[in-house]
Amino acid sequence: MKNTKENNSAVKKLEEKLTFEFKTAWDPANQENLDSIQAFAEDYKTALDRGKTERGFINYSVSLLEDNDFKPLDTFTELNAGDRVYQVVRSKGLLAAIIGENDPLEGFNLIGSHVDSPRLDLKPNPLYEASDLALLKTHYYGGIKKYHWVAQPLAMHGVMIKKGGEKVEITIGEDESDPVLYITDLLPHLAADQMKKDASKVVEGEELNILVGGIPYPDEDAKNRVKLAVLNLLYEKYGVTEREFITAELEIVPANKARDVGLDRSFLGAYGQDDRVCAYTSLRALLDLNEVPKRTALVLMYDKEEIGSGGNTGASSFLYPYYQQQIVRLMMDHEPTALELSHNMVNSTMLSSDVTNAFDPTFASVSEPQNSCYAGRGMALNKYTGARGKGGTSDASAEYFDEVVRLLEDNNISWQTGELGKVDQGGGGTVAVYQAELGLEVIDCGVPLLSMHSCFEVSSKVDVYETYRGYRVFFENMRKDRV
Repeated sequence: MKNTKENNSAVKKLEEKLTFEFKTAWDPANQENLDSIQAFAEDYKTALDRGKTERGFINYSVSLLEDNDFKPLDTFTELNAGDRVYQVVRSKGLLAAIIGENDPLEGFNLIGSHVDSPRLDLKPNPLYEASDLALLKTHYYGGIKKYHWVAQPLAMHGVMIKKGGEKVEITIGEDESDPVLYITDLLPHLAADQMKKDASKVVEGEELNILVGGIPYPDEDAKNRVKLAVLNLLYEKYGVTEREFITAELEIVPANKARDVGLDRSFLGAYGQDDRVCAYTSLRALLDLNEVPKRTALVLMYDKEEIGSGGNTGASSFLYPYYQQQIVRLMMDHEPTALELSHNMVNSTMLSSDVTNAFDPTFASVSEPQNSCYAGRGMALNKYTGARGKGGTSDASAEYFDEVVRLLEDNNISWQTGELGKVDQGGGGTVAVYQAELGLEVIDCGVPLLSMHSCFEVSSKVDVYETYRGYRVFFENMRKDRV
């Protein structure tokens, strides 16, 4: 019996020494930590409700920055340690930084995420009348399941530019007193042919038409009286005409609010968590730095990731490195050379902050359990993303991956790693490739989501909180002793 006990003890010690597994990040016995997680989630829900579009989220972020003494970049003639600065990028992107003590040529610590989400955009000429109904034509943006968007309350956000150049902010469907918008679905009694279609065609792109009106204009001599009545309502409230639709940016998003999910409130559900969960956690990490960092801490928020990161607000835009160079220039006591600006870039370290999929036991067949991320196990790191043979990914080095992991473990941050589904099952991409091409050390990380790209994505609150904690220690401690 004694030998058996000794053998079992020896095996257990060997297992503890040689094996490794990820465990839940929840600590139900630590009430103080549970309270912190729930409090952070409440603030995050506010950010989601206030920032349902890229413009909305950037505006909300700027309000938080200004409340915390950040000032626009163009108000500085020089930058010194402790200065707080931000720069809006074409109304849809953002850089925000706390200037560090170290020489900028030694590099910055950057966290970059995107603030656009899959949605419906109005077509340039959207409004029409058919069968006594007024409707708006849409063009979907990003990777969606089109059938998700029918038969549920929707809201409109965006801007319209009047003929004289005045910009008008549009928000319809968010206030409790507002009407909501709606896309009709076919009733089951008549859907025999529809139900035989492939899921991608159950609802076609051209069928995503928004119901906006049904009461005709009083004058019976008018043409398209329901359409005219809708135009009249918009003119009375916003002073816009049909012409202004042509140049407008109007987005259709779910009208639902962020909500707790689960009887134990362990989850949070909302539209747009991909990728505003990472944008918010990185912004809060920056705002909550108690001391001046050694290396300059820089948050970047990109647009257009869901459609390839192009355009002048996407991660491939020259504007982001341009503004980073302006920060370097204002930190130095002389005009930097091209080589010095390059030193700053290649010596910088970055977290490409984007969501990943959480293993879903209901749809387990598409994932490989041993190499998947799980809801409730903490911040997720992905060495690579891409598709098939790692196509379209930067693939972080072993050295940098280990450096980030050691930083998290030294600060008791719960972390995990995994892949985006089985090999050849599908895949996805992030903004990491664009920073890697500039020479930065970069790795993908973020929060695992259930029902990603749906109208109501779900995250584990502990994963959100651990990601925030991880981003904060990255700003505080990543290569801080390098001089």
